Amino acid sequence: MWTGNPVPLRPAGSGVFTRILRTPSIFPPTPMSRFVARTAVVLASFCVVSLSQAADLTVSAAASLTNAFKDIGTAYEVQNPGSKVLFNFAASGVLLQQIAKGAPVDVFASADQETMDQAQQQQLVKAGTRRNFVRNSLVVIVPVDGAAAPKSLQDLLPAKVEHIAIGVPASVPVGRYTKGALEKAQLWSQVEPKMIGASSVRQVLDYVARSEVDAGFVYLTDAAIMSDKVKVAFTVPTETPVLYPIAPIASSPQSDEASKFISFVMSPSAQAILAKYGFAKP
Repeated sequence: MWTGNPVPLRPAGSGVFTRILRTPSIFPPTPMSRFVARTAVVLASFCVVSLSQAADLTVSAAASLTNAFKDIGTAYEVQNPGSKVLFNFAASGVLLQQIAKGAPVDVFASADQETMDQAQQQQLVKAGTRRNFVRNSLVVIVPVDGAAAPKSLQDLLPAKVEHIAIGVPASVPVGRYTKGALEKAQLWSQVEPKMIGASSVRQVLDYVARSEVDAGFVYLTDAAIMSDKVKVAFTVPTETPVLYPIAPIASSPQSDEASKFISFVMSPSAQAILAKYGFAKP
C-alpha cells in the first residue's frame, strides 16, 4: 500500500508545492502518545507567548533625554526580564516627522508641549494618555576657557559676540524657547544674524564645547553633562515652562508594554535617575 511518496499538485517541474498523502494509522492512540501531543502543544504555546513578551519596545525621545533615558531603559529591563527597550534620540520635531511617516515607534517623549500637541492633532498618539513627566530650564552657555561670560541677553549684542548657536526653531524645541525669550526681550532681530542653526540641542552643545561659537542656548541638563568644556553663563526666563510630555503611539502593537514603560518613567526610581541628570519634577 502506498503511504508516503509526494503527489504533485501540478505536473513535475511546475515549481509548486507538493502534498504528502498518508494512510490513517492502524494503531489507536495510546496514553503516552496523547501526553506527547499535549506536551508539544503546551511547549509551542509557551514559545509563542515568550516571543511576544520579548518583543522590542521602541522609544523616540528628545535629544536632551539621551543620557537619562539610557539609564532608565537599563533599569526598566532589569525590572522586567525579557523586555528590550530601543531608543531613537533626535530633535522632537524630527521625531514627529518620522512617526507621521510610519516609523515603527511605541512611545514618544517630546521636549515641548507644541510638538506633542501636533502629534495629538494628527492622531499619532492615544488621546488622553499624554503625561508631563519632567521639567527643564533654558540657559546660555559659553566655552569653559572663553572670555568673560555674558550675564544677560543684552550682553549677546556687542560685536565681539560673533556666532551664537541656536536650535532651528521650526523643528527644535530649544530653538523655539530661545526665539520666544528673545522676542519677548525684543532682541530676536538683533541676535538672529549671529545665529548658527543646529539640528538638535546636542549639536548646540557640541558647537560650544568645540569653541566653534561664542555662545549657545541649551537646557541646563545638557550643560551639566559637559561641565568640563562648557559653563553656564546665565539662566534664561521662558514665558512657557519647559515641560516634557510622554505618550504611547496610537498604532503601536505593543500597547501594554508602552503603557508599562510610561508608568515606569513616572515612578520614583526613574524620577530619581532624571533628577541625577538635573531634571526637575513637572
